[in-house]
Formats: sequence, C-alpha cells, structure tokens
Amino acid sequence: QLQLVESGGGLVQPGGSLRLSCAGSGFRLDDYAIGWFRQAPGKEREGVSCISAVDGSTNYADSVKGRFTISRDNAKGTGYLQMNSLKPEDAAVYYCAAVLTFRCSLYDTDYMGWGQGTQVTVSS
Repeated sequence: QLQLVESGGGLVQPGGSLRLSCAGSGFRLDDYAIGWFRQAPGKEREGVSCISAVDGSTNYADSVKGRFTISRDNAKGTGYLQMNSLKPEDAAVYYCAAVLTFRCSLYDTDYMGWGQGTQVTVSS
C-alpha cells in the first residue's frame, strides 16, 4: 500500500496562510495524480483540490476556489497545497492522497495511497 507523508500544518490566524507539502514514502509522485482532502471533527472527509499527473490540470472545491492553489514539483516528486486567506471553517486534518491514473478527482474512493494527515487550526 502506498504511504504518503504530509507536512506544513499548524496554527494560523484567520486571513493567514499555510503551505502543505506531500511526498511519497519510498517513491516519487511524478506519475501520480495527487489529491488533498480534509476532515473536520464530526464531518465527513471532503475533497479540497487535486492535480493530474500528466498535464497538471487542477480541480478545486467551491469552498476554496480563489484561496487555495495546488501544485506539484515533478523534479522533486512532491505536491503542495498553498492555502491563503484561511478561515476558521478551513480548520481540519488535511490529507494528501495519490493514485496512479491520468486524471485526478475529488472523490476519496478513487485514491490508493494516503498520508497520516496534518492538522490545520485557524483561530485568533
């Protein structure tokens, strides 16, 4: 089973920014579609953003469009989620996921490997 590692979570004030990173544990993410998901207490896990493997096309949940930017660095085999203008409702555990497929999706059942999650807290 594929294992991924996230980093970059933390505590930030409303309006602040964080950058999450995602790397494969023992493998590179170059050929994988990457997705970012989040789960807040008492809520279902939701898709936040994803980036396809080949052409780098992206998709975002409506709630984060214009504030979050997903990217990948195939030279390093890593993925990123830049989160700006953070709101208290963005607070959650954020997970990255990967799947060896052409196109990404925001459905968690499409993914084959997951990270352990990183906590994002947005509070003044």
